[in-house]
Amino acid sequence: MILGLDAYVTDWLNLLFRWLHVIAAMAWIGTSFYFVFLDNALRPPESARDREAGASGELWAVHGGGFYHVQKHPVSPARLPEPLHWFKWEAYTTWLSGFALLVVLYYFHADTYLIDPSVADLSTGEAVAISVAGLALAWVVYDVLCRAVKSDIVVGTAIVGLSALTAWAAGQLFSGHGAFIQVGAMLGTIMAANVLFVIIPAHWELIHAKQEGRPPRLERGLEAKRRSVHNNYLTLPVLLTMLSGHFPFLYGREHAWLVLIALMLIGAWVRHYFNLRRRGRTVIAIPVTAALATLALAWAIQPDDTKPAAGAEPVTGAQAQAIVERRCVTCHSASPTNDQFKTAPAGVVFDSPQEIAQRAEQIRALAVDSTAMPLGNVTGMTTAEREELGAWIAAGAPVQ
Repeated sequence: MILGLDAYVTDWLNLLFRWLHVIAAMAWIGTSFYFVFLDNALRPPESARDREAGASGELWAVHGGGFYHVQKHPVSPARLPEPLHWFKWEAYTTWLSGFALLVVLYYFHADTYLIDPSVADLSTGEAVAISVAGLALAWVVYDVLCRAVKSDIVVGTAIVGLSALTAWAAGQLFSGHGAFIQVGAMLGTIMAANVLFVIIPAHWELIHAKQEGRPPRLERGLEAKRRSVHNNYLTLPVLLTMLSGHFPFLYGREHAWLVLIALMLIGAWVRHYFNLRRRGRTVIAIPVTAALATLALAWAIQPDDTKPAAGAEPVTGAQAQAIVERRCVTCHSASPTNDQFKTAPAGVVFDSPQEIAQRAEQIRALAVDSTAMPLGNVTGMTTAEREELGAWIAAGAPVQ
């Protein structure tokens, strides 16, 4: 740890920051989806008076017991409206709370959540410095790319390639889950920085132009819309990385970076379907190919059915218990000896042979079919020990 944080304090900070992060993210994602929907669903105004007033599009909707009439004005209307509603703190709060979670869990407890010595022998300071530098680098590279290249097809292709490179590099430096979170945090930083440095300044330009009685710089508004669409497509890939901690079969495996990129592409492809649908185009091939790609990926990464080698000595319950006691019980006990936990993670306890045998399938999923456990492999579980546990489970997980 960089700083000594009591495990109970960490649990509360984790809860509060995560809660805030989810709330803010729902608000941000909701506004992102809604405004992209609006842009895609707008129709030319029917009223000549509305067109003369500068409205470029309108939309009628029914919700909450009434009808809504929404209009879009590319430039300021005749009178600057008051109040004028902004949508920015949803993005800022999402990033700030997410970064706070990075600090509390992955930086203060880097040796557990971020570093895996079997992957790279990094010190806590080195791991944290690389992670923070990655966040800044992601924005700089993306922003330069957007300024230099105006084709969104080229930019999108470059983002996919750079994301794949980042996922691979993160997998060479951090633990499996830490690598997924790092990629998500870098993309999330790009999204929040788009709001801070491009989208909101473009909105201010519209307001200042109206206040100063001059024509607005429309190119800034067009770039803001472009970055907003980029954010829209990045949303589902980033959500995937944020949820990945619940699915160690994704990150606790060889070539996990390929799995991550495949799922991120599927998520962006699904988002494209909904964007097209709001433009009046229903391309059934998109959900069909997304479903087929997901099934193909699930088939490709399914775990092998571990069988004891012919003639191999059977692994007894006592041998399996000895491995679990050495590698797992420091955390998974009614009284953990790992000072980063006051209680056993997820309530999983291995204090008796019976408790170990009852959790055999969970052990297989987290420590045999994947390397997700122990966290950061802090206790140094070996490949041979994982194979022994697999053989014990394949033999029926005997208690003795």
